[in-house]
Amino acid sequence: MRTAFRTPCISAFTLLEMMISAALMSLVLGTSYACLQAGLDTRKLIEPRSDTFQTARVALALIAADLRAACPLHKGPEFLGMKRQIGNMDADNLDFATHQYTPNQPNEGDYCAISWFVEREPKTGETRLWRRRNPTFAFDPLAGGTREEIASGVRGLKLEYYDGYDWYDTWGDVNGQAKKESSARERSNLSGLPEAARVTLLLASEPGKAKQSSETESRSETEAPSLRFQVVVRLNLAGTASSSGQSSTPTGNASPTESRARPSN
Repeated sequence: MRTAFRTPCISAFTLLEMMISAALMSLVLGTSYACLQAGLDTRKLIEPRSDTFQTARVALALIAADLRAACPLHKGPEFLGMKRQIGNMDADNLDFATHQYTPNQPNEGDYCAISWFVEREPKTGETRLWRRRNPTFAFDPLAGGTREEIASGVRGLKLEYYDGYDWYDTWGDVNGQAKKESSARERSNLSGLPEAARVTLLLASEPGKAKQSSETESRSETEAPSLRFQVVVRLNLAGTASSSGQSSTPTGNASPTESRARPSN
């Protein structure tokens, strides 16, 4: 009697199947690596810009708070807005007094002489935004006090002033021209407080790469992108603060509305 033996069935992958599986696995791994690298590059791009946005919000909020409570600085210079440049960059200067101050020492009030200005570091070449505050009454209100750094990587600071009719690049009797003017209506920006101020701040999109030489600027740094922020602030005491007891600026039919900082490339 014969006994029948069955050959066991052995299943396995063929060489062609193995090659197809390896190719698909390589494609999946390559795609995953590309997505991961794109995410890391996006994070490197977004993080510096988010820091720049936060710096701009803080700087413009401080300037706006100071301007809202602005008051005459002195019997001589009440409000001084000077147009300056550092190289080809706008670096305007602003001096005034404000009630936006919390007393820290005895015999101090809520009055504070304040200055906003841009300065370039001679060693590093980095341009920074500074605020000077002097809560004491001094013979020279444009000096003294303490200063603090508000923002670094500044690419420009432009200040404009509104008198109820027009916008001006400067404000106050900076060059002693008030005595030469025969019409205060034509040059109302020589005295008193403006109705509103427009602040335009330019910051480098990547603050770490914003360092420039104090004498020369490379082409790559000059072409580096910058972010533009702007805010319009109304001075609440502009219609009441005046050295003569009258309104310091004419009141026009149209007045700018205060706006939040808005960035644009």
